[in-house]
Amino acid sequence: MAAKMSVEQPLWRALTGYRVATLLYAIGLHLLVRGEYAHPVVASVYIGALTVWTACTAGKALSAERCTVPFLAGDLTMALTGIVLTRYVASSTQLAEGVTTLPSIWTAGAVLGCAIKGGWRWGAAASALVGIASLLERGGATRDTVHNVLLVCVASIAIGYVVEVARASERTLARALRIEAATRERERLARDIHDSVLQVLAMVQRRGAKLGGDAAELGRLAGEQEVALRALVSARSPARDAAEEHATAAAGSRAGSAPGGPAPGAEDGAERTVDLHRLLAGEAGARVTFSGPGTPVRLAAEAARELAAAVAAALDNVRRHAGEHARAWILLEDEPDSVLVSVRDDGPGIPAGRLEDAEAEGRMGVALSIRGRLRELGGTAELVSVPGQGTEVELRMPKHV
Repeated sequence: MAAKMSVEQPLWRALTGYRVATLLYAIGLHLLVRGEYAHPVVASVYIGALTVWTACTAGKALSAERCTVPFLAGDLTMALTGIVLTRYVASSTQLAEGVTTLPSIWTAGAVLGCAIKGGWRWGAAASALVGIASLLERGGATRDTVHNVLLVCVASIAIGYVVEVARASERTLARALRIEAATRERERLARDIHDSVLQVLAMVQRRGAKLGGDAAELGRLAGEQEVALRALVSARSPARDAAEEHATAAAGSRAGSAPGGPAPGAEDGAERTVDLHRLLAGEAGARVTFSGPGTPVRLAAEAARELAAAVAAALDNVRRHAGEHARAWILLEDEPDSVLVSVRDDGPGIPAGRLEDAEAEGRMGVALSIRGRLRELGGTAELVSVPGQGTEVELRMPKHV
């Protein structure tokens, strides 16, 4: 299973580094002006407490799960206490000159922690408390105080808003990935149904109509079931999408725990491959001619199986639509970056618009059994048909998928 993505995780790491760096700055500033304080011992006790608190809670700012509300409350309390305490420990000269508060810029870390954890509202509330404490420490609204308070407030609100947008984007992306997985699974099941059940039902319908009697009734029923199953395969409803999302997740967890062995014909190694030449050669017969290179054509096992299944679906379309006596030719070409397979027949061809009409009616042999198989693995399928001159299907699969 892929690791969970988190856009906000870099912000937590940055906040952890910020708390450490600003603590060192506050300690250095305190050592520089300690002799000017009216109560240097009290100031040193606070700096010591701030150091212990930052060291003991260093791991709390590493993630949203670790950053709890009690920790944020404690962090903010340490910042507010230091700001208010500055007025008591500073000398009158320092107060007149506008002394830097004891926690200095460490205070911004407490506000940003609230913004990252709870969004812009938490950030605005924390910055408001810091602003009130700063006004009390200064004894009024000076220009520098208002400037610093507004800077912290704007920064915390902006970061909090960005975090909220990032979280909403992550939820949207996760939902889109679940829907895509469910759609891919639905198309895979639809291909399997088309390659087996639907073809059997169609055969029963044709044979029953030829035999007549009770067999004709059986054929009629098979035809009705074929139409109903095609409609079910091509259905798209929100309720079904949601149900298949859960089914896909459950199937994925079962598949992840089920034992499995290497695919037949696979080689051991970082990437299992099979000889596509051998797979396609089995399709040759009295009316199907296969041509390919004299050497094996290696392709990833999954890609080779899907490509061979697409070729089988194309040959089945030849038998069904071009007639039992139609001939077909399979040409395998091994290109540097991809594998190209062409399936050509000498049938009557496909009238213009026939494929679009068939797909609209739920007959999705080309759309699912051929194009759908290759599209999921990065391949393409092109169909060229001229009425009276047969049909050619070109299947291209990249070697590295």
